Amino acid sequence: MSDAHNEHESAIRTPKQLIAAVVGFFLITVIGIALLVQFVTQEKLTGHGSDSQSSEALAARLKPVGDIDYTLKDSNAPKVLQTGEAIYTSTCAACHGSGAAGAPKVGDNGAWGSRLAQGEATILKHAIEGLRAMPAKGGNPDLDDVEVARAVVFMANKSGGNLKEPAVPAPAAAPAEEKKE
Repeated sequence: MSDAHNEHESAIRTPKQLIAAVVGFFLITVIGIALLVQFVTQEKLTGHGSDSQSSEALAARLKPVGDIDYTLKDSNAPKVLQTGEAIYTSTCAACHGSGAAGAPKVGDNGAWGSRLAQGEATILKHAIEGLRAMPAKGGNPDLDDVEVARAVVFMANKSGGNLKEPAVPAPAAAPAEEKKE
């Protein structure tokens, strides 16, 4: 026979070798699948130094969601008014600190000069009701008018103004209860 004919011969020459090859292939495949299943389903062990299984860590994970970082407020309690600087930092600084949407930046005397010339009442009206891109009360409807006025005075005074801190109105007297006889 020629060498060309020998090139087409395979390693399996008899039916017995074919059966052994097929059984060997299936055996290796089954063992591979079994090892893969064992690897995927084995229990993960806690690493050395981890406290994830301690009673404190378990209690923290099982704590109800409502107990995390919520502060309950008494809706009947008198409102504590914030300072102008606190209101500026929490609400106004987003726009008046960067000049976003045409808001006059705090400290820019030129931008605030034309507004201060309109008068304190006009500036306060615009701050409470909103003007152009600025929403009413700077987008925080929970603010009291006195708090908005304090923030306006704080920003205006930092920008060359000389406005007085607004007076806090006296709390309304509670209605007298009728005596039962």
